[in-house]
Amino acid sequence: MSTQPLPLYSFEDYLATERAAEADPAGIKHEYLAGEVFAMTGASVARNVITANVTSLLHAQLADKPCLVVSADLKVRIERADACMYPDVMILCDPPELHDDRKDCVSNPTAVVEVLSPSTEAYDRGAKFECYRTLDSLQHYLLIAQDRVSIDLYSRGSDGRWVLEASNRLDGSVALDTIGCDLAIADIYAKVPEL
Repeated sequence: MSTQPLPLYSFEDYLATERAAEADPAGIKHEYLAGEVFAMTGASVARNVITANVTSLLHAQLADKPCLVVSADLKVRIERADACMYPDVMILCDPPELHDDRKDCVSNPTAVVEVLSPSTEAYDRGAKFECYRTLDSLQHYLLIAQDRVSIDLYSRGSDGRWVLEASNRLDGSVALDTIGCDLAIADIYAKVPEL
């Protein structure tokens, strides 16, 4: 007979603790993965500028469409992976599927944007993307480096396979075809210091 280790936290315990911490202005956000809880690192100026740029660009291009653009504080529950994440930017093109009546946790993003930092890049590219891929609704996963011009867009093909389009040129663009958005890379990195 084999024994399975018990998770450190259940998702509901994590969610209750995270919600209680949100009332504290100095509260630290945490992500949840299969019973483990991970504190999120603080955001740099570059990360905040990129996140604001992407949010603005997407909002402008989706203004006449039913999609919503949200950033930072809305959680994504990933049931199949027993995970909960805070994407930097998320697009919802269908009515939000809410975890409960608190309306702070959804499970059906169409696109997720993560701004990479040197300390989280491997996680965002690996375990986090593995979790996000289990969401049937997800069509695009956009990874943006904050310390160099480098963008990777993963798009789900009609056959379910993920296709990578990489760019490291300011004169290029990134097309999120499923939602009809085309983002100029120079606009994504506009006013980012130290680039």
